[in-house]
Amino acid sequence: MKTEQVRHVRRAAMAAGVGAALVGGVLLFVPADHERPVLTPEARAMAAAGAGAPASIPDLTALIRDREAWLRTHPKDGEAWAVLGAAYVERGARQGNSAYYPKADQALQRSLATVAEADERAVAARPGRPGEDGKAGEPAEYGNPAALVGLARLANARHDFTTAKKWAETVRKQRPDDWTPYPVLVDAYSGLGEYKAAGEALDRLKELRSGTPVLERAAALYHESGRHADAAAKAAEAAERAVTPEEKAEALHMLGRLAWDQGKPAEALGHYDAALAAARDHPASLAGRARALAALGRTDEAYQVYDTALDKLPLPGYALELGELYDSEGLTGDAQTQYEWLRERVEKAQAHGVNEELVLARFETDHGNPEGAVVRLTAEWTRSHRSMYVADALAWALHRAGRSDKALTYARKATGQGLRSALFSYHLGEIERALGMYGSARRHIGEALRINPYFSPLLVPKAREALDMLGNVSGGGPRSVPKNMRGQQNVPEQGVQRQDMRAPDTQGQNTQVPNMQGPDTQGSDTQAPGMRTPDLQEPPVSSPSPFPAPAQAPAVAGTV
Repeated sequence: MKTEQVRHVRRAAMAAGVGAALVGGVLLFVPADHERPVLTPEARAMAAAGAGAPASIPDLTALIRDREAWLRTHPKDGEAWAVLGAAYVERGARQGNSAYYPKADQALQRSLATVAEADERAVAARPGRPGEDGKAGEPAEYGNPAALVGLARLANARHDFTTAKKWAETVRKQRPDDWTPYPVLVDAYSGLGEYKAAGEALDRLKELRSGTPVLERAAALYHESGRHADAAAKAAEAAERAVTPEEKAEALHMLGRLAWDQGKPAEALGHYDAALAAARDHPASLAGRARALAALGRTDEAYQVYDTALDKLPLPGYALELGELYDSEGLTGDAQTQYEWLRERVEKAQAHGVNEELVLARFETDHGNPEGAVVRLTAEWTRSHRSMYVADALAWALHRAGRSDKALTYARKATGQGLRSALFSYHLGEIERALGMYGSARRHIGEALRINPYFSPLLVPKAREALDMLGNVSGGGPRSVPKNMRGQQNVPEQGVQRQDMRAPDTQGQNTQVPNMQGPDTQGSDTQAPGMRTPDLQEPPVSSPSPFPAPAQAPAVAGTV
């Protein structure tokens, strides 16, 4: 933005006692030592973006309006297009409105084209032969890292981790000391299941940058690698050092997530409430609060908080959670309303280039078509989306589709990454139970309940029932084979049967992901559907928790 725009803003900033600097394509305002000026909303949003921190929604809205107005009269300002594109990405992600993503793509591509044109004109005006100074002949995007990082963030938001990796690595190779591609690389590598590379990207980020956003990203990656104490320490430090309400809410939400994953809903609720006190209507904390309330037996409150979370951030995953909570309470009509809305939302997101195959496959596995889920997830695996979450979902879909032998390898991949996930352990245990590996099944299902006895309102009762069926004899089979498993392949009528498992062969399968086209999401369609029109009698105001009271899982003697 070395244009009239920058000169105007810098003059205004200097008059207010601040300096202005362009970092990573984003205009930052640096306070003078003797005072901290009051910045405009758009300036606050740009400063937050430059620091890698979330901006408030009002500030982000002001920035978008400001850049749109500027570009109407300055359409050749390539860096302004990059700022606008990045703001569209954040707005879409923060509000769950995928309609912003095509707009972001257009703005970022416009930035690349505009800067390339300016570079060509500059090269043509220089004396000497083109290319003799090393500038001509370079990729057009070389001089526009902000647009490339914006495209990488857009790809991550669309769950296209391969493309995100490509763009971010391009910037890293060109500018190894630029910190801006590394947060994107951490997310992209994690989405691809390349956890070692994600850790290396985080280490490099910490060398180049410090502050609350880096601490929060470290906490998230440590959590996924099973380093709970390190994750909690980083999240607590981030909460203490947070500068903005949004930063503080993100850090407190991570503390709540860590407590929830350890089966401590009351502690998690405290962190989520603190996050919401810092940043009202923080969507992820609303969803976490609803989860904790349900576990504590405050189910009616949980319904209402889920409604609010969906209103603020209408994600299909939240609808799936709420639908399963309704299912656990016998409110099948309300559950179906959520499931139908989930399908509609996924179709609309798909029309805007968003890959929602993981959440759709999770839904189909338990509430629709497990075979279809296998096809979707096999396609994800083939395109190198091999995170622990995809591995777990694929394992469970294969199991539900009657192919537990093929599921075992993927379930072990999911549980072998370090994350202590009650859901992953439960899935592995049920797969082992279907294969007659009763000792391992008891150990893993019991482990799931020890990690978090509230991990799912639908699956926790099934986990306790499975443990009861498996009995208390170490390494022994169940008291009787469950009726719903009799006659299934690989399920013996008595005794323990172990099998050597080979990696599932996906060659020759139809891995084409069904095309889902949907209408645009402009307007009021981001509103979550109306809730609770039950086809059964309403529960009492203080309904009991859908989760059975936690009980100590029986100890497993010996080694399986």
